[in-house]
Amino acid sequence: MGDITVDIIGCGDAFGSGGQLQTCFYIHTSHSRLLLDCGATAYYGIKQQRINIDDIDTIMISHFHGDHYGGVPFLLLEEAIRRREKPLTIISPPTGKERITKLLDQLYPGSNVLGKLNLLFKTYITDGVMEADHLEVTAFPVMHTPDTLPHGVRIEIGGKIISFSGDTAWTPVLIELARDADLFICECNDYHSEAKGHMNYKTLLAYADQLTHKRILLTHFGTEMFRNREQIDYPYAHDGLRVTLN
Repeated sequence: MGDITVDIIGCGDAFGSGGQLQTCFYIHTSHSRLLLDCGATAYYGIKQQRINIDDIDTIMISHFHGDHYGGVPFLLLEEAIRRREKPLTIISPPTGKERITKLLDQLYPGSNVLGKLNLLFKTYITDGVMEADHLEVTAFPVMHTPDTLPHGVRIEIGGKIISFSGDTAWTPVLIELARDADLFICECNDYHSEAKGHMNYKTLLAYADQLTHKRILLTHFGTEMFRNREQIDYPYAHDGLRVTLN
């Protein structure tokens, strides 16, 4: 089915630790182009990497923290100004349309952005499979700030499985998310400190033998992870990295 490419637009935490932009991964095949999260600073990276916004047919949101979906209003505003006619699907936990509408009203009052675009909002089917635009998505609730409705996702696309933990502390759900994944993108915010709702590297190592992914890529580094980069045995993301699955 051809190569699947994952471009790292942004992989940083909420505070831009290490100078990295906020979370945004661009997954593209010959038949589908997907943004997985779109943090508030990620739109700069989309432009910097010269991604044609009109090519994007799906935006998938893991949870409702600004560093994971705060860039969506800017993308939608530009597409409305450009009078985009191509459909765009937004997949998220429940309340996605309502939250994005409120965010747009706060940032650009009176713009009526959603009324100018051909948008389809879809909601995760928890522990069930949802089909959209040449891909299948299975979503699992994870351990993060409950009000953000945090999810990890398994995406079947182009004959491959790309899994993303979202923001989460350790949970057995990660075992299922990582199972036989061609690429498992796993947040690892800290090295040994325990921040509520986030993974640390020492915990990840303790459960590593239960994660049966084919390939892993760590993301969402805080300052502690950057200070300990030489101690990390796993590959990790950086802005501008390209990963190809073939």
